[in-house]
Amino acid sequence: MSENLTLYIAEPRGFCAGVRRAIEIVKQALIDHGAPVYVRHEIVHNKHVIEDLKKQGVIFIDDLAQMEDKSRPLIFSAHGVPQSVVDETAMLGIKTIDATCPLVAKVHKQIQKLYDENMEIIVIGKKNHVEIIGTVGQIPDNAKLHIINSKEDIAALEIAPASKVGFVTQTTLSVDDTKEIVTALKQKFPTIAAMRKDDICFATTNRQKAVKEMAEVANLIIVIGSKNSSNSKQLREVAIKNGAKEAVLIDDAGELDWLLLKQYQTVGITAGASAPEYLVQDLLAQIKSRYENIKIMDIKVEYENVNFKL
Repeated sequence: MSENLTLYIAEPRGFCAGVRRAIEIVKQALIDHGAPVYVRHEIVHNKHVIEDLKKQGVIFIDDLAQMEDKSRPLIFSAHGVPQSVVDETAMLGIKTIDATCPLVAKVHKQIQKLYDENMEIIVIGKKNHVEIIGTVGQIPDNAKLHIINSKEDIAALEIAPASKVGFVTQTTLSVDDTKEIVTALKQKFPTIAAMRKDDICFATTNRQKAVKEMAEVANLIIVIGSKNSSNSKQLREVAIKNGAKEAVLIDDAGELDWLLLKQYQTVGITAGASAPEYLVQDLLAQIKSRYENIKIMDIKVEYENVNFKL
């Protein structure tokens, strides 16, 4: 190929503070305890990260029954776990290490607070997502729990008008979609209780903000991230909703349709919060090898310098 190409690179992109912390916790556990160590669920939703950790001696499980050697440590993923899992590991005498993202942990504390105050609790998120399963699993009684994922779901809520109501959200949702849902909730329940700050994490917000700006100038946006990564899927959807003609979600450069790329002269590149930077650099290298004339421009909306302690 010899066509001209303008590449827009999103900043921030890739690993967020919670993902970095979770991966470092796993690596430190390997140093401290040797292999194998177990992780309940994928530590983060990225197939390259998971495969790399498997090679180092990490065994990923979805259920404690899959843990063949219960003398080994078990790490809780960045998405968090239900309280029932914590209780079961304690009963079995399993050593646990908690890699739950601190921002997810804040949501866990909030839903416990709403429960303790005997409120009707609305959870905004995807019912079967592992983060939501962990969040709703913080409270012992689901009688006053309602999970919604759209404005349309609000009409079906069976909550008495005089009830005390509070809400929490999944941390990796679309910022704009969630804002619309929250606005509608506040209209229906004017005294609804919320966290002091938005539940959606700053990294998700920043990456979506960069994609919004990129979608104004790039016709095609490439999102590097795994298909089961909620925040990566949201980046693709944000791109389409904000003006990009096309947006694709790929695990790595090997999945890119080069014929599709050839159709566009303005292309944006970003990466989900669980995608390592080397995947972005590999994609850039492969694009550069195919084009003679490339102009590279940064779309920088925020500078992230947050690091969570291990």
